[in-house]
This record gives sequence, structure tokens and C-alpha cells, in this order.
Amino acid sequence: MDVALSPDLERQLAETLKAGRYTSASEAISEGLRLLFAANLTRAEQLARLREDIQIGLDQLDRGESVDGETALREVNARLARR
Repeated sequence: MDVALSPDLERQLAETLKAGRYTSASEAISEGLRLLFAANLTRAEQLARLREDIQIGLDQLDRGESVDGETALREVNARLARR
């Protein structure tokens, strides 16, 4: 597989190799890809949790479990004042 890097990425990779953090460009790029894939998985998990939280809120609204904006703001301000 051929990979083209920008001049800046090539420079950073060369500096990383020179510093001895990795023994080869392949090792450094592989680690970068592992981190990228882990970050993508984390984002997907966060998005799934957000969707679940939104659904919980929508279900609460459907059951009439809500307060108007003024009441919510008063409650938030009261909690902040207690801190």
C-alpha cells in the first residue's frame, strides 16, 4: 500500500523516528491508525449514549414529565446559588 503524506506530516514523522519513539515509519503510522480507530469507536459510543438520552427525554415529554422554561431556569439558578 502506498501512502502519500503532506510535507508537514513527513517532517513530523521524521522527527518522531529521530527521537526514537518508533523504530519505523510503518510502526508509527500503524499506531496512529489504531488511535484513530479507537477515537472513532469512542465517538460512536458517545453518539449512541446521546441518542439514548434524547430518547429518554422524549419519552418523559410524552408522559407529561416536563417543566416550563421559567421553572427550569429558576431551579438551575437555585442550584448554582447553593454551590
